[in-house]
Order: sequence, then structure tokens, then C-alpha cells
Amino acid sequence: MSETPDPTPGPFPPSEAFTAQAVGQASLCEDAGADRLAFWAKQARERLTWSKDFDEVLDWSDAPVAKWFVGGELNVAYNCADRHVEAGNGERVAIHFVGEPGDEQAITYADLTERVQRAAGALRAAGVEAGDRVAIYLPMIPEAVISMLACARLGAVHSVVFGGFSSDALRSRVDDAEAKLVVTADGSFRRGKPSMLKPAVDQALSAPGHTAEHVLVVRRNEAEVEMTEGRDLWWHDVVDAQSDEHELVWHDAEHPLYILYTSGTTGKPKGILHTTGGYLVQAAATHHDTFDLHPESDVFWCTADVGWVTGHSYVAYAPLVNGATQVIYEGTPDSPHQGRWWEIVQKYGVSILYTAPTAIRTFMKWGRHIPDEYDLSSLRVLGSVGEAINPEAWRWYHEVIGAGRCPIVDTWWQTETGAHMLTPLPGVTTLKPGSAQRPVPGVVLEVVDELGEPMTDTSAGFLVVREPWPSMLRGIWGDRERFKETYWSRFPGMYFAGDGARYDEDGDIWLLGRVDDVMNVSGHRLSTTEIESSLVAHPSVAESAVVGAKDETTGEAVVAFVLLTAVAVAADRDVAEVEEELRQHVGKDIGPIAKPKRVLVVPELPKTRSGKIMRRLLKDVAEGRDPGDSTTLADPTVMQRIVETLAPKA
Repeated sequence: MSETPDPTPGPFPPSEAFTAQAVGQASLCEDAGADRLAFWAKQARERLTWSKDFDEVLDWSDAPVAKWFVGGELNVAYNCADRHVEAGNGERVAIHFVGEPGDEQAITYADLTERVQRAAGALRAAGVEAGDRVAIYLPMIPEAVISMLACARLGAVHSVVFGGFSSDALRSRVDDAEAKLVVTADGSFRRGKPSMLKPAVDQALSAPGHTAEHVLVVRRNEAEVEMTEGRDLWWHDVVDAQSDEHELVWHDAEHPLYILYTSGTTGKPKGILHTTGGYLVQAAATHHDTFDLHPESDVFWCTADVGWVTGHSYVAYAPLVNGATQVIYEGTPDSPHQGRWWEIVQKYGVSILYTAPTAIRTFMKWGRHIPDEYDLSSLRVLGSVGEAINPEAWRWYHEVIGAGRCPIVDTWWQTETGAHMLTPLPGVTTLKPGSAQRPVPGVVLEVVDELGEPMTDTSAGFLVVREPWPSMLRGIWGDRERFKETYWSRFPGMYFAGDGARYDEDGDIWLLGRVDDVMNVSGHRLSTTEIESSLVAHPSVAESAVVGAKDETTGEAVVAFVLLTAVAVAADRDVAEVEEELRQHVGKDIGPIAKPKRVLVVPELPKTRSGKIMRRLLKDVAEGRDPGDSTTLADPTVMQRIVETLAPKA
């Protein structure tokens, strides 16, 4: 097993060779700074095909609800599929699909156009019209993207529900959106075994009172499922019977495109609404510039599921708008073996890889000997998304996966923002491990203090958006007041969705996690993200999660839960000794104030099916409470194992 080299601390300027061929040059920032609205108008006309040009770039008269590219008309599906065929690129592969069992499909733009048209015809035959809502509850198979595009072609509004969510979660979203139809599959494959979806739909729709008239079912794993006569339709029966030509309808730029419900909310679901023109412009522009996309030669792979916003913007929409070739993979990184991702990169010549820090830290835990077995020389740009990446993981990603030559674009954005808001430009920015650095050209971000005044030093503040941006949410479905209260009330006239941040000496922005992840210890604001990064930088730690627990003396005390590396576990050291060593490490690394009151070595961390650590459950443990319901976890038994591990030994 080869050892990880001592990584270069950085910063990392772009190479002259990369800058020379980069699609995103410094002039982008200059143009956006000179006239922001003219910049976005140019992007809109260059990136998209419009059936009718827009009259006005931005109408902000009904703030905080924006209208972008007013009067313009376009069709999303046409921009993602048909126009590439018309331009002579019909034979270019749009999607290399890799199923978990090893089945493959190479779907060209011509194939995609035909399949989207047939699917749109099937939706219309099932009674779906423009403005109707369609719930999509599918695994990562081509039909997921095809269903989304088919809705967009018709002007129906899709609401994708992550396939790992429960029947209750599905029902609440069907009800809130008043969905007319549900698209699902018999199931999928997970770690070599069939995994079911259709029974969850049946359960969700078992109680009366919903609006779903039909369920369209894709046959994927051939498992036996119940079909309700008159309601349930097989995809292959209905779609295959349709014409491969479907009349196109052009839609207003502000026509609703999708509702996506944010995770972690209690009570009534929070449906984030995105519309057509502005969303597509910013998604396409950022995909092109952030990743230095050369569509004629690049193979792009965003590993996100379409159940999350990353899968909407950087799987279903932007790569296809830009005429790129991309990979879609159904399975998990460790099935049938821990090298599966790198096998895919090697086989398809993936040149741009976009993934989450959670995945990168998992690969670190498994060891670099696994990616070292594969040829990853096709990679030229790496991306990070989902949370701030800790510097240690950044450097490992850079050294081991990118061989020290691939720029890393660390992107900050949210379900609500629709597209990248803060990211380096690979041919322009001198990279700093752990920092998303600068606003996207045409986006105005700022770090402010408690009063909403701009920060003038490097201390912690709040990240806000000062000016409207094209891909911004247009509201919370059905609840304008909640939209205003949630995002626009903390700092009047500025968008704030809860992230802390600071400037460094160079004016680059560093994310500090959610403000509710900022602890107040003896009057000092401490970021859980910063302490977690410090712990993961220790050679014995694979992953960490930090919470603030109530403390009589200090208000809050830092409690850290850590997962040890395989090497550290094999060393079989006294656990109490390791825990104390890690406490001292943080104290030395950040300062005594940040030293955890307790460090607890645990067998696993509680994660949702999307890979997010459920810190709320850990906070319950740290404060001596029963962690309660853990059904949303990928492995509901994790909390029990943690509690047992930490229980006093008799």
C-alpha cells in the first residue's frame, strides 16, 4: 500500500497551460462588475435558445419575488435535447448510464430527444397538462431525467422525491404540491440486491384525500409488484405506444419548472419553487464556467441523486443544456467493490468529477491504495459540493485523485439559490484548500455582522446575498409569507439562509457552517466545521461530528464524536488515551477555547440516506437524552450502537 504524500499546503495558482485553454477568463468578472444585468442578459442569449427574446432583464418591483428575462419564451426540454440534434450533434452521447448490476446504456442526444417526446406524450395521455404537478419517485436511472424533461416539455411542474424517503415523506409532498400523477419504478438495485420503491407509493396513496390519479411505473428490477387497476400504468406500455414526435409548447421565462422540498423541516413541508428562464441561465452558465466545460471532449460526472438540488441543476439540466456527455450511476461507491467509482472514471474517461466531501472522506478512510489501482489520468477538474470541505480532505482529493494537477472547485450554493453562488474559477483563481473563495460572476455576496453591516475584519459573520440573482427561488410553494419570514426578515432587503462565514486577509470567503452549528462557549463563537476539520486533520481520525451541549459553566461545551481510521483501530490503543490526545490536538490546533470538553470514539456516525450527518441525534446523546426516532437514517441501528459503545462498563 502506497502512502499518502505529505500534501502541499497551498495556495495553488492555475497553471499557464490550464488558463490558456480555460473557458472562464478573468474578463467574466470584469464584465459582470461593469454591468451586472447586461452580463446576465448576454449569458441568457449565449447559453439558451429563446423562441421569443426577453424585453427586460430583471423586474424587482414585487420584491422579494423576482422576475428575470421578462417577456422571454423558451422550452427547457428543447434546450436540453432537440436543439443539439438540430445542430448536428444527435450522435453525441448525452448519458452514459451505469446500472449497479453492471448493465449499461449509451443514450445519444437523438435517443434522448425521442425518449423525452414519447414520455411527454405518455404524460399527456394520462391527463397531465401545463401547470399540473407530477411527483417523481425514482432511482438514478435514465427515466428519472427523462421524466423531468418530459414534464418541462409539457410545462408540468415536477416535484422529485428522493427514492430513499419514506412513504409518509412521499405522501406529504404529493399532498402539498397536489400532484396529479406519480412516476415511480418497481424498485432498484442496492449492494447487489433488489430494493423496492413501488410498495412505498402504494402505502403513500393508501389513505384517501390525495390528488394522484395515476401512477406510472418503470420496470427496473423485475420484482413482482401490485398494480392497481385503473390507476397504475406500466411505463413501457404507455410510453412505447406514443409517437416519437411531440409538439413543442413554448413557455414564459417565469413559468414554474419544479418544486423541491428541503430536507430536515418539521411539520408542513417546505417546497422551494424554481421557474424556467433564470434558473436555466445560471445553472448553464455556472456549469460551463465553474467546470471549464468543453462539451465536445469532456465527460462530466456529478455523483448526486436527482432527489437533491445538485442532481437537478448539475445532472438533469445544466449538462444537457450545454450539450455535454455525462455519466449517471445507479449504485453506491462500494458495490460490488470499493473501487467502483474509479473503475467508472477509468472506463468512460471521466474528465470532470463533482462529488461531496462525505464521499471524499469515506475514500480517505478506505485508503489511497484503492484509487491507486486505476488510471485516473483522464481527470482534469474536480468539484466539491454539499458542505464546506475540510482542508485535509481537499488536499487528499487534490493529491490522490487529481495527482496534484487538477484544480478543485469548491462550490457553495443551496436548494434555494438553484445554482453555484460562491466558487473558484479554475483558470483564474489561486486555490486555497477549504475555501469557496469568491462569488460567481454576476452574483453579489457579502459577509455582514449582527446588524447587517459589512464585515471589515476576519471575524465570523453571516453570509448574505445583496442583489437578486437569476436562479433564485421564487417562493415557498403556496406560502409567500413563510418565504419572506424564512429568508428575508433577518436582514431586510438581503437574502439570508443561515450560513456563517468570514473573510480572510485576502478577501476570500470561508464558510463556517450553519449559524445554528455555531456554538457560544464562554462568550466565544466557535464553528463546529472548524473543529471538525481540526479533528479530521489528525492521522487517527477518519470522520468527525461536533455538537454544542448545554453546560452550566460555559453555556455550551464542545462535544466531539469521532470515527477512527482503519489503521488507528488496528493499533488497538486505549480509547481514553486516544480521546485525550484528540482533545489536546484541537486545543493546540485552534486554541484552548476550542478544546472539546469530551471526545467520544464511536463505531459509526448517524447519516441520512443522502450522506448528511444527523447532529441533532448526537446532541441528544451529548446532553444525556434518548435520541428518539432514527428512522430517517440510512442505518437506523447506528444510534443504538453509539449508545451501547458509550454506556459505562459494569
